Amino acid sequence: MTGLLASSKAGHDKDKIYVIIREDKEYVWLADGKYKTNANLKKKRKKHIQLIKCFNNEEIKTKLLEGREVSDLEIVMALKKYKQQMIGTGGK
Repeated sequence: MTGLLASSKAGHDKDKIYVIIREDKEYVWLADGKYKTNANLKKKRKKHIQLIKCFNNEEIKTKLLEGREVSDLEIVMALKKYKQQMIGTGGK
């Protein structure tokens, strides 16, 4: 799941979109690049997120899987690109 986008299904951040930075058996650590940065990741149970499979940012995914750090700006740009894509397709 690392490097994929996910939407929060529960909590005060419901419906917010994040990039999955890392994961373990039960949790994922999420970032949005603005409020939840690499220095302050959001820890969330896997059952409380919904993966977004229609959008794939290979550059971020590759960096994370190689153990390299992804900048907050790269995360913000990926989320912006996803939102623009959703507007272009009518949210489908």
